[in-house]
Amino acid sequence: MEDNEELQISPQNRFKFLSIRLSLKWIASVLELSVSSKIQWDVECCSTQVIDGDGSFNVTGVEQFIKEVKLGECGLSYAVVAIMGPQSSGKSTLLNNLFYTNFREMDAFRGRSQTTKGIWMAKCSGIEPCTLVMDLEGTDGRERGEDDTAFEKQSALFALAVSDIVLINMWCHDIGREQAANKPLLKTVFQVMMRLFSPRKTTLMFVIRDKTRTPLENLEPVLREDIQKIWDSVPKPQAHKETPLSEFFNVEVVALNSFEEKEELFKEQVAKLRQRFFHSIAPGGLAGDRRGVVPASGFSFSAQEIWKVIKENKDLDLPAHKVMVATVRCEEIANEKYLAFIESESWRELEEAVKTGPVSGFGKKLNSLLHTSLSEYDSEATFFDEGVRSSKKIHLKEKLFHLAQPAHQSVLGHLRSGTLEKFKEAFEKALNGGEKFAVAARNCTASYMALFDEGYEDAFVELANWDSSKFRDKLGRDIEAHVASVQVAKLSELTSSYQTKLNEALAGPVEALFDGANNETWLSIRNLLKCETETAVSGMSKALSGFDLDENAKGKMLTSLKDYARGVVEAKAKEEAGRVVIRMKDRFTALFSHDSDSMPRIWTGNEDIRAITRTARTGCLKLISVMAAIRLEDGVDNIEKILSAALLDANSSAATKSTMADPLATSTWEQVPPARTLITPVQCKSLWRQFTTETEYTVTQAISAQEANRRSNNWLPPPWAIVALLILGFNEFMTVLRNPFYLAIIFVGYLVAKALWVQLDISGQFRYGVLPGLISLSTSLIPTVMDLIQKLSEQGQAPATPTNRLPRIKTGASSRKFENVSTMSSNASSGVTSSHSDKEE
Repeated sequence: MEDNEELQISPQNRFKFLSIRLSLKWIASVLELSVSSKIQWDVECCSTQVIDGDGSFNVTGVEQFIKEVKLGECGLSYAVVAIMGPQSSGKSTLLNNLFYTNFREMDAFRGRSQTTKGIWMAKCSGIEPCTLVMDLEGTDGRERGEDDTAFEKQSALFALAVSDIVLINMWCHDIGREQAANKPLLKTVFQVMMRLFSPRKTTLMFVIRDKTRTPLENLEPVLREDIQKIWDSVPKPQAHKETPLSEFFNVEVVALNSFEEKEELFKEQVAKLRQRFFHSIAPGGLAGDRRGVVPASGFSFSAQEIWKVIKENKDLDLPAHKVMVATVRCEEIANEKYLAFIESESWRELEEAVKTGPVSGFGKKLNSLLHTSLSEYDSEATFFDEGVRSSKKIHLKEKLFHLAQPAHQSVLGHLRSGTLEKFKEAFEKALNGGEKFAVAARNCTASYMALFDEGYEDAFVELANWDSSKFRDKLGRDIEAHVASVQVAKLSELTSSYQTKLNEALAGPVEALFDGANNETWLSIRNLLKCETETAVSGMSKALSGFDLDENAKGKMLTSLKDYARGVVEAKAKEEAGRVVIRMKDRFTALFSHDSDSMPRIWTGNEDIRAITRTARTGCLKLISVMAAIRLEDGVDNIEKILSAALLDANSSAATKSTMADPLATSTWEQVPPARTLITPVQCKSLWRQFTTETEYTVTQAISAQEANRRSNNWLPPPWAIVALLILGFNEFMTVLRNPFYLAIIFVGYLVAKALWVQLDISGQFRYGVLPGLISLSTSLIPTVMDLIQKLSEQGQAPATPTNRLPRIKTGASSRKFENVSTMSSNASSGVTSSHSDKEE
């Protein structure tokens, strides 16, 4: 049956069938070759949609595409090629064969329809420098409608703004036609070109497709003439009324045979054309002047902003756009480098290290980190606008310096404090080693300022060149303040030591001199003060030579030391003047109670108490006259004469005093300034009165002792009393003689009385007067009598033998007599002592 059907096919249909089979085989071979080529191209080629059919910019896709093709590393060494043309004119096919891209191509067997929607981009494979190709949606497509030309104009303007080379795909048979498909396209290109304020010169390459037998030399003039007519017909702004086409475009014309009919020849022509795109951006290359080219790292942002402006239907100022892109991109790069600097491990370690102390090599480390960040910025921003790049670099520097400066200041702070502590230790060590103060201060200051300078050199950041003078000045001030404080302490210590020496050398001797006050007392004090002051001043002057003080300051300190020495003497004089009454009483007691050999006086009754008292009071008057005024300067005064006349000679000159004024009734001494007065005349009078009152008792006791001694030496009654006693007591005497018993009683009474006399030391008790003697006897009589009775009773109770009784009684009597005598002597002496003590009190 199949054979029958085959026989029924007419010859005409059989010919068509064979033609179709041949065509299918040819298409299959072409597709096979295309697939194999695309497999190789896909290794290096990748593509993405830049703008979709609705006019939305694919930000994420473009940025991902730029990362994959590593466009950011190219700087300015890249080119952008765009292709425009009617829909289904073979634009994608041309690009895929010319640049080895993988744009989607129209399937002719499915009919002629729109293949590319929006704008697509791919990287050319195997062409240097890096070349990007944009495949634009075809014009005059039925899908967008007859009147919807907005997207065509927008995409054309976008292609002119971002591309260096624009391919315009056109059919050969349209050349010379008034209503050809390429004329609306060229009008669109020229119209949108007017919306660029300062457009760069772009290369327009007209690609004539499906070339006929007409030579290119004949086609090109016709095409250029048509292009010029279109250019002249396009409305232009006033500034470009007379501007020729060549100012805006480099026009190139190439012709290609049909891909479908002469594929091999087409590919040969495409391969030849491909060579022209190598090094297209070099001088004399295919690309235009590239005045507004944006660095590769900013291409995505630039394209996005250009499309945004185009969508808003605004005029596009490419130079301003270039500056804007540079501003944004440089700021992004600067922020990236700033964040990278902050997050770098090296900076974190360095920042952490400076918190605890100085860091060795800090300046070089920080300088290296800063240099790395700035170098990376320069590397990435090198192709952007120089003014913008420089300003953003300055801003980045400022931010980095502001971030790093606290660490630098912290290092300098540690360096300053550490240097100051080392200076203090070295300075103290030098002073303890005996080095002179000024020399130690100069040497240590110079040494440790140099040490700070060395540390600063290590911390110096060359890029920043921060001013460290305030840290150095602060260290200098701290060192000066420390030296000044130590100097004050040392000078104070030195002054205190010499003041202590002066106090020890003057206070005791001056007190001793005042204790033995005489006419030479103040002369001795002056000599002592002069000698000790000269010694102290000499020693202190020698010690001060090591402090490098000026003469004025040194003179003030030495004068102060002299004044201190004088003050010690004056203070001691005032102190002794306050105790003058005690001194006078002590001196009076010493002179009154001791003879010239310093032996205690025994008032026997032969002493002249009046003369002794006057002598003692004269010595006391000498004491008060010496202490009445300070006499550290040579001079003569009459204080002693006035006191002697007013106080000692009071009785002898009573009549004179009644007619003359009291010389002590004043508060000042003649020829003595008030400042040097210790005891005023009025005070002298008062003190003398107090003194005489308190010493009268001693004189009275002496007089009483003298009278008692005199009475003890004359204990027998007068002769007339003895004669009267014999006459009047004759009868009693005879009675005693006639009766021996009375004689025994009298003898026993005598023994008892004698024992009491010796035991009580009656003569000693009455030495200081009758009343004191009676008081003393009244307190000791009864105990003495009781003691005698007790001893007698003990002797009476003791057993006695005939052989030894008499000797024992004699021995006991003699021993009792000795004991009674010793006991009476001790009691008498104790009574005298107690009586004397009571009187003193």
